[in-house]
Amino acid sequence: MKKVLITGAAGFLGSHLCDKFLKKGYHVIGMDNLITGNLSNIDHLFPEKHFDFFHHDVTKFVHVAGDLDYILHFASPASPIDYLKIPIQTLKVGAMGTHNLLGLAKAKSARILVASTSEVYGDPQVHPQTEEYWGHVNPVGPRGVYDEAKRYMEAITMAYHTYHGVETRIVRIFNTYGPRMRLNDGRVLPAFIGQALRGEDMTIFGDGSQTRSFCYVDDLIEGIYRLLLSDCAQPVNIGNPDEITIKEFADEIVKLTGKSNKKIGRAHV
Repeated sequence: MKKVLITGAAGFLGSHLCDKFLKKGYHVIGMDNLITGNLSNIDHLFPEKHFDFFHHDVTKFVHVAGDLDYILHFASPASPIDYLKIPIQTLKVGAMGTHNLLGLAKAKSARILVASTSEVYGDPQVHPQTEEYWGHVNPVGPRGVYDEAKRYMEAITMAYHTYHGVETRIVRIFNTYGPRMRLNDGRVLPAFIGQALRGEDMTIFGDGSQTRSFCYVDDLIEGIYRLLLSDCAQPVNIGNPDEITIKEFADEIVKLTGKSNKKIGRAHV
C-alpha cells in the first residue's frame, strides 16, 4: 500500500485530499498545526485504519517513520482574514515549512506536490492567466506575505528538482469553493453567500466589473491527483477558465437564495 503525507490536512482542501487518497487505497498521514485548520473537517476519518493524524507545525523538523511515496504540502493560511492576522507564520510555512518537506522528500525518495496559488501573478494585467505569464506583483503590498511565500515556495521547489533531482509538482490553485469552506474566510464567494443567507446587503468594491472564476472543489482535487501522478514538473494552473463579473456573481446568489438584491460598499475580492 502506498503512503502519502498531506500537510494542512484539517483545512478545506487538505481534508478533501485526505478523502480522495483514502478512497484510492492509500495510507494517509495527515499533519496540521490547527492554526487555521479545524479537526471537524476530518472527524469522519479518525475511525479509518489507514488514516493517521499528527498535530505538528511543519516549520519545525518533520519526521515520518518508514517508507513514504508522496507528499502533498497544503499547510498554509489561505484566506486574507487569516494571513493578514498571522503574516510571519504565513511566510514561515511557505519558506521553512516547504524547505523541511523538500528535505523529507529527498530523504525518502518521495514525490512532492506543493500548493501554490493564482496570487503568484499578483494584480494581473492578463486575463485569464497562463503559466507563461510572469505576473504584475507588489512584494510589499497588503497581500505580499501570502504571495511572496508562495513564490518562494515555487522557487525552492524547482531548485530541489533541478539541483537534487527530487520529483516535484507545483499546482497553482485558482478560486475554489465547496463543502467545508468557511463562510467567514474573507473571500468573495463565502462572503456573498453568508450575507445573502443572513439577509444582509452584499458588499461590492467599485462597480462590480472585476472578474473571477470559480472551480468546484471536487474538480480541483481530481486535477491535483492527476498532476501528482503525471510527469509534469513545471507549474500547472488548475481552475475554471470561464470568468464572470462580481456583479453577475452577486445577482446569481440573489437569484439562488431569493434574498434582497441590495448591494453596497466594499468586499474582499
